[in-house]
Parts: sequence; C-alpha cells; structure tokens
Amino acid sequence: MSKLPLIVTGAAGMIGSRFVESCLIKNQPVISVDDLQYFKERPEHAALDFGTLIDKDDFFDWFKKEQPQVRGIIHLGACTDTTEMNIDYLNEVNLKYSQKIWNLCSEKQLPLLYASSAATYGDGAHGYEDLEHQLSLLKPLNPYGVSKHEFDLWALEQEKKGNHPKDWSGYKFFNVYGFGERHKGKMASVVLKAFDQILDTGKVKLFKSDQPGMKDGEQKRDFISVEDVVSILWFGLEKPIRRGIFNLGTGHARTFLDLVHSTYEAMGISPQIEFIDMPEELKGRYQSFTEAHMDRLRNEGYNTPFLSLEEGIQRYIKRLKEL
Repeated sequence: MSKLPLIVTGAAGMIGSRFVESCLIKNQPVISVDDLQYFKERPEHAALDFGTLIDKDDFFDWFKKEQPQVRGIIHLGACTDTTEMNIDYLNEVNLKYSQKIWNLCSEKQLPLLYASSAATYGDGAHGYEDLEHQLSLLKPLNPYGVSKHEFDLWALEQEKKGNHPKDWSGYKFFNVYGFGERHKGKMASVVLKAFDQILDTGKVKLFKSDQPGMKDGEQKRDFISVEDVVSILWFGLEKPIRRGIFNLGTGHARTFLDLVHSTYEAMGISPQIEFIDMPEELKGRYQSFTEAHMDRLRNEGYNTPFLSLEEGIQRYIKRLKEL
C-alpha cells in the first residue's frame, strides 16, 4: 500500500532539503513547497528528488483545487534572515503564511510540525526553558525573532479557542548547521563560513566579545546538526507528539572557538584565528549565549543521543568535500 505524501514547506532550504532526503530513504512520498527557482539554482540539491513541486505562492490555491490526501505538513518555510528589518515582509512570510498553514491543518485535521526559533528568547534574560506559560515574557532582539514569537503566541491562543490541527508541535531551532546551507549566504552557519575562509586564506575570522568578562571566541551557542533536527522531526511526526512548543538544541552550549578548532581538525589544517570587531548592526542584537533546556522533549520519549559538535562537523565537512 502506498503511503500518503507529506507536504514539506521550505523544501529547498537546508533543513527542508535534508528532511526531503530522509523521506527518500524512508520511501515516503513528498510534496515540496518553495520558490520553484530555488530547486533549480542551488547546486547542493542537484541530485535530490523533491517529488511534486509546488510554488509557495500557489500552494493554497493548489490545495483548494486538488484537495490532496496527505499525511501532514512539515512547515519549515520562512525568511530566516535575522538582520531583515522589513517588518511587513516578515509578517507576510513568517506570520501570516504560517497562520494560513495552521488554519488549513485545523480545517482538514492534519498533523502539523513547524519551525519556531531560539531567536524568540532574545538576550536570554528569562532563560531558555520552553515553558509555554512563560512565553509572553520573552523579548526577541530582532524583527525575525518577533515574527516567530508572535506565531507561537497566536498558535497557543488558537488552541485555546479549539482551532488547532489534529496533532501539532513547534520547534525552537537553536544554531543548526549542516549540508545544504550555502544559499543562505551571510546567514549560513559559522561552520560553512570557517570552511570557506580556511580554503581561501587559511585563517578564520571571529567576532570579538562585546560582553564584559567574556573572552574573545568564548561566546557560546547551542550548535545542533541538521541530522539531529531531522531525527527529532520524524520523532514528533511518528510518535506522534500531540501538541506543544519545544526547544530543539543539544542542551549543551559550546564556544565558537570549539567550533572553529573542530572545523580545522576535520580539514586536517592547523588553526589560525583572527578576532574582528562586531559590526554595528549586530551590537545589542547578538546572542552571546544560548543553551536549550531539553527536558520537555526528553520527557516526550526522545532518547536518541545528539551528535557531538566534533562528530557533526566531521560529517558535514565530509559532504562538503564530496560536492
């Protein structure tokens, strides 16, 4: 018996394309939603079968016309540029589009998994616990984080009104790195930036610390491999997780120096690191520490160990070298 297809929005993005890749391994049919041009112009996608392709701007009209039988929606499509200042654009792409996805899943009683962001935590003044009753206290540092935060709050309000998908779960992605992100440019992970800089000059540039008492390079983030992200998305779909907004990190912050040294080691090259001033546009908007509390997801039954930063980077660099 053939499986019903999964709809994946943002399918041409890093996490979306890796999720589609995992679907192929599982013989899971997919309907891939994104800007159609992205599927053609991103070399990392060249060998990947995205199944049925639907332009993101045509998706809702297509669904209304075709009324497809589907397994659920994995909603990963968004503007992920943390420096984007056009609030109207972010509201359209990140908030309103997600609201339409939610309403569609509610109407059709489909499972929905969607991407939130650790950017919703802002400067971390209220910690990094994914406690839903404390969400209203969070103050994101940029419009991107605000757009993600507003959808989280809206989703919880809709649930209270009885308007919700069959099963639903949102995931506050922390610092995801992995194959398929080159198109992100300045928003790509430091792993890819370090890889390119090492190939180009042998030297990696990192921002100086702007926090009193924090040494240069000692800024910490919860770096998580896209492989682990995909694994958790499958867990949420197949368990299934019935409802809720969850952190998606490793629960263990590592320094940018750790990351860069791991990249050099994976490439077999001796480290050379230069510290540069933080750009003006990032001052006051830069998270110097993030670390996910993962208890709630673990309590749902997700017990798979996360890849260490060293192992995750080794796997990533191997794929980059093969491209």
